[in-house]
Amino acid sequence: MSFQLIATPRDIPLKNLYQLLQPITLSTASFNNWGQSFYCAPLAIFEPENEFQCELILELARREGRSVKAAGVGHSPSDLACTNEYMLRTTKFNRLLEINVEKHYVVAQGGITLHDLHAQLGVYNLAMTNVGSISDQTLAGIVTTATHGSGIEYGVISTHVIGLTLLLANGNRVFCSRNERPDLFIATICGLGATGLILSIQLEVEPAFRLKEIQESMSFDDFIHRFDELVYSAQHVRFWWFPASDMVRCSYSNRSKEPKNPVGGWWWHTFLGYHVTQLFLFVARYFLFLNTWISHYTCWLIEKQTVGVDDSHRIFNVDCRYPQHTTEWAIPFEEAQCCLSELRNWLEKESEDPNGIRPHVPVEIRFSAPDNIWLSPSYGQRTCWIGIVQYKPFGFNVPYRRYFSGYESIVARHRGRPHWAKAHYLQPDQLRELYPHFDDFRRVIEAVDPKGLFRNEYIQRHIFGIPVSGRIFRLGQL
Repeated sequence: MSFQLIATPRDIPLKNLYQLLQPITLSTASFNNWGQSFYCAPLAIFEPENEFQCELILELARREGRSVKAAGVGHSPSDLACTNEYMLRTTKFNRLLEINVEKHYVVAQGGITLHDLHAQLGVYNLAMTNVGSISDQTLAGIVTTATHGSGIEYGVISTHVIGLTLLLANGNRVFCSRNERPDLFIATICGLGATGLILSIQLEVEPAFRLKEIQESMSFDDFIHRFDELVYSAQHVRFWWFPASDMVRCSYSNRSKEPKNPVGGWWWHTFLGYHVTQLFLFVARYFLFLNTWISHYTCWLIEKQTVGVDDSHRIFNVDCRYPQHTTEWAIPFEEAQCCLSELRNWLEKESEDPNGIRPHVPVEIRFSAPDNIWLSPSYGQRTCWIGIVQYKPFGFNVPYRRYFSGYESIVARHRGRPHWAKAHYLQPDQLRELYPHFDDFRRVIEAVDPKGLFRNEYIQRHIFGIPVSGRIFRLGQL
C-alpha cells in the first residue's frame, strides 16, 4: 500500500493499480437481488474497505472507459443495482462516524444497514424518525431512492438527510447540503446513485421512542368510506388490503411511554403465518384458485384486534416473508380513493373470470408528506403509496406480468409515480411530465459526471432514454 502514501490514483501505473485492487476483488463476479428476480455478472466486483480504495476503483474505470455501480445488500426489486461493468459493494462501509446527542444528528457511512444503525443509535438513546417496512437496506440505498415509511405528516426518509459527502466521477471529495452545493444535494438525496459515490451521510435523528400499534380489520367498503378519517387518525397509519376477502387490515401507531408489550408468537405468526402459508403458496403455483383460499386463511390468522408496544423500529418493520416480485407506485392523495376503488373493480372482474388473475396478498397502502426533492415520488404532493406482491415460495417463480401490467395501467391513469427502487417501464419523456425538475436532475449529473462513470443500464434506460431492455437482468419469464 506504499502508493497510498506517495501517489494519487492518477500517478499509479496501471499494473500497480491492478495489484492494489486485487485484494478487494471478489472471486465470484455475480450478483442477484434479495427477491431473486434480477441477476447480473459484472466484469468485476470490488469490496473496498477505505476511501482510497474507492478512488482506485474509479481511477481504473476512468482509464478503461467503464462505468461503476455502487450496490449495497441488493434489496431493490429491480435492476437498479445491476451492471455488466464494474460493481462496487459498500458492505464494509458500515461504520457510525459521529454522534451528536444534543443536536440530534449522526454521521454514518453509506453502506451501514438500517438494522446496524438502529442498534448503534439505541446505545445513545436515539432513533430514526420514520422507517419503512424493512431495515435490511443500506442507508445510502434508502436515501438515493427516497424510500419511505408511513405517516401522512412524515416525509420520505431522504427528508431527514442534513448533508452528504460524495466521491465524484473525477475523484474529488465534496460535501453538499441545502446550503452548500444545494443542487447537487437535492439531486443526490433521490439520485439513484448517478451523482457520485456516497461516502457518508449526516442524518437527523431524535430521542429513542416506543410506538403503540393498534391493528384491526374492517371491510373494504368501511375502509374506503372512512379513508380520510383513518389516514389522519394516528401519527403512522398503514393498511393491508386482501381483495379476494374484501377485507382491510388497519394499523395505527402513535408514540407512547407505555412499557414494552410486543405482539406475536412462534406458533401463530411463524409456523402458521410463515411456514404453512409458504407451503400453500407453493401448491397454488399449480392450482391458482387456491390463492383465493390463502387470502381467506390469512385473514383468519389476523382477524382479531391486537395492541402492541415496542421500540419504534420494531413496530415500523414487518416481515417481508419470501423472495418476491413486487412493485409500488405513489398516487396523489386526492386520487387515492378513486384509484383503490378502480383497482377493486378490476380485481372483482378478474375473480369472476375462470381464467382471471388470482393475485397474492396483501396490497400494502402507506402515506407520506409532500417534499421538494426533485425526483421524490412525493415531490409537491401528499402521497398514497400502493404496493403489490407476488411471492416466490421456496424460491420458485410465479406468474406476475398480467397482474403487474393491469395494476400499472390503473395507477398510471391516476398520475402515479413509480417507486425508484422497483421495476417500472417509464422513459424520460413520461418522467419529465411527472417531475417538473427532471431536466434539472439531468443537468446536475451531466455536470458532475459528463462521461457517465456512474450510469449503469438502469440510469441509461430511464434517465437518458438509451434503448436498454428492461428485462436484460430479469430472472424468469412468467
